[in-house]
Amino acid sequence: MKEKKKINMSSFRELLLVGVVILLCIIWTAMNSQFLSVNNITNILRQASYTAIATVGMTMVIIIGEIDLSAGSLVCASGLVGAMVCKSTNNVVLAVLAALLTGLIVGAINGVLCAVGRLPGFIATLASMTVLRGLAYIITGGNSVVWTNDGFTKIGTGYVGFVPIPVIIMLVVIVFGVLLTTKLRFGRYIYAVGGNMEASRWSGIAVVKVKVIVYMIMGVLTSIAGLIVVARLGSGQPSAGQNFEMDCITAAVVGGTSMSGGRGKIIGAIVGVLLLTVLTNGMTLVGINTYWQQVFKGVIIVVSVLADTRAKKG
Repeated sequence: MKEKKKINMSSFRELLLVGVVILLCIIWTAMNSQFLSVNNITNILRQASYTAIATVGMTMVIIIGEIDLSAGSLVCASGLVGAMVCKSTNNVVLAVLAALLTGLIVGAINGVLCAVGRLPGFIATLASMTVLRGLAYIITGGNSVVWTNDGFTKIGTGYVGFVPIPVIIMLVVIVFGVLLTTKLRFGRYIYAVGGNMEASRWSGIAVVKVKVIVYMIMGVLTSIAGLIVVARLGSGQPSAGQNFEMDCITAAVVGGTSMSGGRGKIIGAIVGVLLLTVLTNGMTLVGINTYWQQVFKGVIIVVSVLADTRAKKG
């Protein structure tokens, strides 16, 4: 009965968030009729795509009881690597592989620091965040990296039919995340490690392996987001991705992922991404100052964490 109640509460929270998204759409449309235009809806989906892709990974990281503050810097670093390889080789496949390999390596390093080095995720990824951002400025000299390959640009701006390529990639990643966390044994290990790490060890789960793999998944997904961002901007910029990790964390928490680990759903986190994207897009359309947008996001984080704490006590 207790487990059934948890499932029902989780579903109720997701439905509530969907209701809030619909309400926001009605409010923004009433204030600006351009909100529901085809161009703006497409823009919302594009904006949500790269955040949602990285949020799938961030949700898994938080479920195992860790955090990743290096996501924004990795978006920048992997995007720059892809742009530099594309510029030097004019080969899209090599550029994509180089970016993904960057994410895989950074994710593995973060995972080893946390699981083997026993560093808190906050400290390990804070170090990675600082190192990656510093290297981005050192390697580029603070300048943008521009290429001339249309195939690479299409990763962020192209379409398949009438559907933007980033949205297709997002849907594939969401399906991957849902299947991994709900249908596969490894998904059960993720929740077990986050729920009780010591009990997981005693039950035979390779906790170190689980943590490292989760961080590697996070790294690869963040690199995919980085490729989309850099391709959409049309240049690799060492300042790209600033505060990106906060958007991912906020979306996951708003979607019901517990900061203490062991609980969360990919679908809930994606609804959280949609909520934040619609909120930001609408505030921009009606002319609300970007600084106030940051204030609203901060309030949403506090309210979500308080709601999570109250739910646990209940």
